[in-house]
Amino acid sequence: MTGTSAHSTSTASDGRSTRWNGHKARRRADMLDAALAVIEANGTEISVQQIADRLKVPRPVVYRHFDGRADLDEQIRRHILDSLLAELLPRLRPDGTVRDAVRGAVGTYVGWVERHPNLHRFLAAGDPHGASGSALAGARDRIGAQLADLFADVLGGFGLDPNRARPTAFGMVGFVDGVVNSWRADGVLTSEQVEGILTESVLALLEGNARSLEVPMTRDTVVAELVARSVAAHTA
Repeated sequence: MTGTSAHSTSTASDGRSTRWNGHKARRRADMLDAALAVIEANGTEISVQQIADRLKVPRPVVYRHFDGRADLDEQIRRHILDSLLAELLPRLRPDGTVRDAVRGAVGTYVGWVERHPNLHRFLAAGDPHGASGSALAGARDRIGAQLADLFADVLGGFGLDPNRARPTAFGMVGFVDGVVNSWRADGVLTSEQVEGILTESVLALLEGNARSLEVPMTRDTVVAELVARSVAAHTA
Protein backbone atom coordinates (compact mmCIF):
# COMPACT_ATOMS: atom_id res chain seq x y z
CA MET A 1 0.00 0.00 0.00
CA THR A 2 2.82 2.37 0.89
CA GLY A 3 4.54 1.80 -2.45
CA THR A 4 1.31 2.30 -4.36
CA SER A 5 0.57 5.51 -2.46
CA ALA A 6 4.06 6.85 -3.12
CA HIS A 7 3.74 6.01 -6.81
CA SER A 8 0.36 7.76 -7.01
CA THR A 9 1.74 10.84 -5.28
CA SER A 10 4.73 10.91 -7.66
CA THR A 11 2.47 10.53 -10.72
CA ALA A 12 0.17 13.31 -9.53
CA SER A 13 3.17 15.53 -8.85
CA ASP A 14 4.60 14.83 -12.30
CA GLY A 15 1.24 15.67 -13.87
CA ARG A 16 1.01 18.98 -12.02
CA SER A 17 4.59 19.79 -13.02
CA THR A 18 3.87 19.06 -16.69
CA ARG A 19 0.74 21.21 -16.66
CA TRP A 20 2.61 24.05 -14.92
CA ASN A 21 5.47 23.87 -17.42
CA GLY A 22 2.96 23.95 -20.27
CA HIS A 23 1.27 26.98 -18.73
CA LYS A 24 4.62 28.78 -18.38
CA ALA A 25 5.50 28.02 -21.99
CA ARG A 26 2.17 29.42 -23.19
CA ARG A 27 2.56 32.56 -21.07
CA ARG A 28 6.08 33.04 -22.39
CA ALA A 29 4.84 32.68 -25.96
CA ASP A 30 2.06 35.19 -25.25
CA MET A 31 4.64 37.67 -23.98
CA LEU A 32 6.82 37.23 -27.06
CA ASP A 33 3.78 37.67 -29.33
CA ALA A 34 2.96 40.85 -27.42
CA ALA A 35 6.55 42.08 -27.81
CA LEU A 36 6.40 41.59 -31.58
CA ALA A 37 3.09 43.46 -31.75
CA VAL A 38 4.60 46.36 -29.77
CA ILE A 39 7.65 46.48 -32.07
CA GLU A 40 5.45 46.41 -35.19
CA ALA A 41 3.36 49.30 -33.85
CA ASN A 42 5.98 51.44 -32.11
CA GLY A 43 9.45 50.65 -33.44
CA THR A 44 12.50 48.96 -31.98
CA GLU A 45 12.82 51.00 -28.78
CA ILE A 46 10.37 49.08 -26.65
CA SER A 47 10.08 48.78 -22.89
CA VAL A 48 9.03 45.88 -20.70
CA GLN A 49 6.22 48.12 -19.46
CA GLN A 50 4.78 48.31 -22.99
CA ILE A 51 4.72 44.52 -23.20
CA ALA A 52 3.10 44.30 -19.77
CA ASP A 53 0.51 46.96 -20.68
CA ARG A 54 -0.45 45.08 -23.83
CA LEU A 55 -0.99 41.91 -21.79
CA LYS A 56 -2.61 43.85 -18.92
CA VAL A 57 -0.23 42.37 -16.35
CA PRO A 58 2.26 43.98 -13.93
CA ARG A 59 5.76 44.46 -15.31
CA PRO A 60 7.38 41.99 -12.82
CA VAL A 61 5.22 39.23 -14.31
CA VAL A 62 7.02 39.66 -17.64
CA TYR A 63 10.46 39.58 -16.04
CA ARG A 64 9.50 36.43 -14.16
CA HIS A 65 9.61 34.48 -17.42
CA PHE A 66 13.04 35.69 -18.58
CA ASP A 67 16.56 35.96 -17.17
CA GLY A 68 16.75 39.74 -17.44
CA ARG A 69 16.44 42.17 -20.33
CA ALA A 70 19.24 40.64 -22.42
CA ASP A 71 17.52 37.25 -22.36
CA LEU A 72 14.18 38.86 -23.22
CA ASP A 73 15.69 40.63 -26.24
CA GLU A 74 17.38 37.43 -27.43
CA GLN A 75 14.13 35.48 -27.12
CA ILE A 76 12.30 38.23 -29.04
CA ARG A 77 14.87 37.89 -31.84
CA ARG A 78 14.37 34.12 -31.85
CA HIS A 79 10.60 34.60 -32.07
CA ILE A 80 10.98 37.04 -34.97
CA LEU A 81 13.26 34.65 -36.81
CA ASP A 82 10.88 31.76 -36.24
CA SER A 83 8.13 33.74 -37.97
CA LEU A 84 10.47 34.53 -40.88
CA LEU A 85 11.74 30.96 -41.24
CA ALA A 86 8.19 29.61 -41.20
CA GLU A 87 7.64 31.51 -44.46
CA LEU A 88 11.10 31.14 -45.99
CA LEU A 89 12.20 27.55 -45.39
CA PRO A 90 9.36 25.96 -47.40
CA ARG A 91 10.49 28.02 -50.41
CA LEU A 92 13.91 26.38 -50.22
CA ARG A 93 12.32 23.11 -51.36
CA PRO A 94 12.18 24.34 -54.93
CA ASP A 95 9.58 23.61 -57.57
CA GLY A 96 9.68 24.67 -61.20
CA THR A 97 12.81 26.05 -62.82
CA VAL A 98 15.95 27.28 -61.11
CA ARG A 99 14.78 30.82 -61.90
CA ASP A 100 11.41 30.11 -60.25
CA ALA A 101 13.09 28.71 -57.16
CA VAL A 102 15.48 31.63 -56.73
CA ARG A 103 12.81 34.25 -57.40
CA GLY A 104 10.44 32.55 -54.96
CA ALA A 105 12.96 32.38 -52.11
CA VAL A 106 14.32 35.91 -52.68
CA GLY A 107 10.82 37.34 -53.10
CA THR A 108 9.64 35.71 -49.89
CA TYR A 109 12.51 37.21 -47.91
CA VAL A 110 12.31 40.69 -49.44
CA GLY A 111 8.53 40.67 -49.05
CA TRP A 112 8.74 39.70 -45.39
CA VAL A 113 11.25 42.49 -44.70
CA GLU A 114 9.05 45.03 -46.48
CA ARG A 115 5.95 43.97 -44.52
CA HIS A 116 7.77 43.90 -41.18
CA PRO A 117 10.36 46.71 -41.28
CA ASN A 118 10.43 47.20 -37.51
CA LEU A 119 10.97 43.50 -36.84
CA HIS A 120 13.85 43.52 -39.32
CA ARG A 121 15.32 46.62 -37.67
CA PHE A 122 15.09 44.93 -34.28
CA LEU A 123 17.13 42.02 -35.64
CA ALA A 124 19.70 44.41 -37.11
CA ALA A 125 19.88 46.37 -33.85
CA GLY A 126 20.88 43.17 -32.10
CA ASP A 127 23.87 42.84 -34.46
CA PRO A 128 25.36 46.38 -34.53
CA HIS A 129 28.96 45.42 -35.30
CA GLY A 130 28.35 42.39 -37.48
CA ALA A 131 28.76 40.02 -34.54
CA SER A 132 25.70 37.81 -34.86
CA GLY A 133 23.64 36.92 -31.84
CA SER A 134 23.03 33.22 -31.35
CA ALA A 135 19.48 33.45 -32.73
CA LEU A 136 20.56 35.25 -35.90
CA ALA A 137 23.52 32.95 -36.45
CA GLY A 138 21.29 29.94 -35.93
CA ALA A 139 18.84 31.14 -38.58
CA ARG A 140 21.61 31.71 -41.10
CA ASP A 141 22.94 28.25 -40.35
CA ARG A 142 19.54 26.65 -40.95
CA ILE A 143 19.02 28.43 -44.27
CA GLY A 144 22.59 27.84 -45.42
CA ALA A 145 22.52 24.19 -44.40
CA GLN A 146 19.29 23.51 -46.28
CA LEU A 147 20.69 25.08 -49.44
CA ALA A 148 24.02 23.27 -48.98
CA ASP A 149 22.25 19.90 -48.73
CA LEU A 150 20.40 20.56 -51.99
CA PHE A 151 23.58 21.66 -53.80
CA ALA A 152 25.58 18.75 -52.37
CA ASP A 153 23.05 16.20 -53.62
CA VAL A 154 23.31 17.57 -57.16
CA LEU A 155 27.12 17.81 -57.12
CA GLY A 156 27.51 14.36 -55.66
CA GLY A 157 25.21 12.91 -58.30
CA PHE A 158 27.47 14.28 -61.04
CA GLY A 159 30.56 12.85 -59.37
CA LEU A 160 31.76 16.19 -58.00
CA ASP A 161 33.03 17.01 -54.53
CA PRO A 162 29.91 17.82 -52.45
CA ASN A 163 32.07 19.87 -50.07
CA ARG A 164 31.96 22.64 -52.67
CA ALA A 165 28.28 23.14 -51.82
CA ARG A 166 28.65 24.63 -48.35
CA PRO A 167 30.74 27.74 -49.14
CA THR A 168 28.55 28.50 -52.15
CA ALA A 169 25.34 28.17 -50.13
CA PHE A 170 26.54 30.23 -47.19
CA GLY A 171 28.08 32.82 -49.51
CA MET A 172 24.69 33.28 -51.17
CA VAL A 173 22.96 33.67 -47.80
CA GLY A 174 25.50 36.30 -46.73
CA PHE A 175 25.18 38.17 -50.02
CA VAL A 176 21.39 38.32 -49.90
CA ASP A 177 21.45 39.39 -46.25
CA GLY A 178 23.98 42.15 -46.98
CA VAL A 179 22.01 43.55 -49.92
CA VAL A 180 18.76 43.58 -47.96
CA ASN A 181 20.40 45.28 -44.97
CA SER A 182 21.86 47.96 -47.25
CA TRP A 183 18.47 48.47 -48.91
CA ARG A 184 16.68 48.92 -45.59
CA ALA A 185 19.36 51.35 -44.40
CA ASP A 186 19.10 53.75 -47.35
CA GLY A 187 15.62 52.96 -48.76
CA VAL A 188 16.47 54.28 -52.23
CA LEU A 189 15.33 51.28 -54.28
CA THR A 190 11.91 49.68 -54.37
CA SER A 191 11.38 46.14 -53.15
CA GLU A 192 10.78 45.05 -56.77
CA GLN A 193 14.16 46.48 -57.80
CA VAL A 194 15.94 44.79 -54.91
CA GLU A 195 14.21 41.50 -55.66
CA GLY A 196 15.30 41.78 -59.30
CA ILE A 197 18.92 42.58 -58.43
CA LEU A 198 19.13 39.69 -55.97
CA THR A 199 17.44 37.21 -58.30
CA GLU A 200 19.74 38.04 -61.22
CA SER A 201 22.85 38.04 -59.02
CA VAL A 202 22.09 34.67 -57.43
CA LEU A 203 21.22 33.14 -60.81
CA ALA A 204 24.48 34.44 -62.28
CA LEU A 205 26.40 32.92 -59.37
CA LEU A 206 24.68 29.55 -59.82
CA GLU A 207 25.14 29.51 -63.58
CA GLY A 208 28.78 30.54 -63.30
CA ASN A 209 29.55 27.78 -60.84
CA ALA A 210 27.63 25.26 -62.95
CA ARG A 211 29.65 26.16 -66.06
CA SER A 212 32.96 25.92 -64.25
CA LEU A 213 32.05 22.48 -62.92
CA GLU A 214 30.41 21.32 -66.19
CA VAL A 215 27.07 20.75 -64.47
CA PRO A 216 24.25 20.88 -67.07
CA MET A 217 22.25 23.64 -65.44
CA THR A 218 20.95 27.03 -66.48
CA ARG A 219 18.34 29.32 -64.95
CA ASP A 220 15.69 27.67 -67.13
CA THR A 221 16.50 24.13 -66.00
CA VAL A 222 13.65 22.40 -64.15
CA VAL A 223 15.02 21.59 -60.70
CA ALA A 224 13.32 18.19 -60.48
CA GLU A 225 14.84 17.21 -63.84
CA LEU A 226 18.29 18.38 -62.72
CA VAL A 227 18.04 16.26 -59.57
CA ALA A 228 16.81 13.28 -61.62
CA ARG A 229 19.76 13.65 -64.04
CA SER A 230 22.21 13.80 -61.16
CA VAL A 231 20.72 10.62 -59.68
CA ALA A 232 20.87 8.90 -63.05
CA ALA A 233 24.50 9.98 -63.57
CA HIS A 234 25.41 8.69 -60.11
CA THR A 235 23.86 5.26 -60.72
CA ALA A 236 25.10 4.87 -64.29
